[in-house]
Amino acid sequence: MSDLIYWAADFALGCFVLSLGCAALRLLRGPTASDRVLALDTMYINGMLILLVLGLQFNSSSYFDIALLISLFGFVSTVAMAKFLLRGEVIEP
Repeated sequence: MSDLIYWAADFALGCFVLSLGCAALRLLRGPTASDRVLALDTMYINGMLILLVLGLQFNSSSYFDIALLISLFGFVSTVAMAKFLLRGEVIEP
């Protein structure tokens, strides 16, 4: 990997970690439930992006598989949480 790509990946990793910390702060201090849901959504996206950058740095395909699983579970959990906040139940009788 060239030096420019190495430094760009390090910069991107630092930005994603900083964004993950800001989202964790919003999760803890969020005044409403919708703020907390958006913070969790942002946290799983940043976690997925961190894994993708690490997969590029270490040249390993297992990071990409784990990032795919995180994105799938994150999407399903976001939809379930939004449905719960709107209707008060996830599974309709």
